[in-house]
Amino acid sequence: MTEFDPACRRCPRLAAFLDEGRARHPDYHCAPVAPFGDARPRLLIVGLAPGFHGANATGRPFTGDYAGVLLYETLYAFGWASAPVSVSRDDGLALRGCRITNAVKCVPPANKPTPAEIATCNDFLRAELDALDPGTVVLALGAIAHAAVLRARRLRAAAYRFGHAAEHRLPDGRQLIDSYHCSRYNTQTRRLTPEMFRAVVGRASELAR
Repeated sequence: MTEFDPACRRCPRLAAFLDEGRARHPDYHCAPVAPFGDARPRLLIVGLAPGFHGANATGRPFTGDYAGVLLYETLYAFGWASAPVSVSRDDGLALRGCRITNAVKCVPPANKPTPAEIATCNDFLRAELDALDPGTVVLALGAIAHAAVLRARRLRAAAYRFGHAAEHRLPDGRQLIDSYHCSRYNTQTRRLTPEMFRAVVGRASELAR
């Protein structure tokens, strides 16, 4: 099993981008971003990758940029988070029964990891999924996260089509639920509204409890 490696440099392009970022922003985390939350979650949330001025800066998933605003306030509303705002790794916020991770652990240029980088990082996601209890619900934020979960379970994408609010029963008995990613673009264009996101998280919460 491949555990999270805080010093991973398997992807040359991503490693070089982290080095460049560290030189420009020495106060940034600029390293692989570890999963955050309960070690034995009932709900696992899988995002795409750290944002440059978000998790890449703070070292906590979905913290420091716009994408985390809707996520954490929604998790708080459903009792998964101890506070509605995530500011930094040392702000005291805790997740209860919930864990957040990313398909790719290092920030990619232009927020676009290559297929090879997604595949390389998939070993870490596979280890996270293998460690879950059988009844854990997985919430995939976006099509890339959805595909990464399927790859980690060695499942054919054609059999589990991505769609907002789609629910998939996986062969291992776990439930996979899809949502559009809570990115600034998706929320500002109204592709994803707060009401839509709350409905998906509410459904995931219902299944996880």
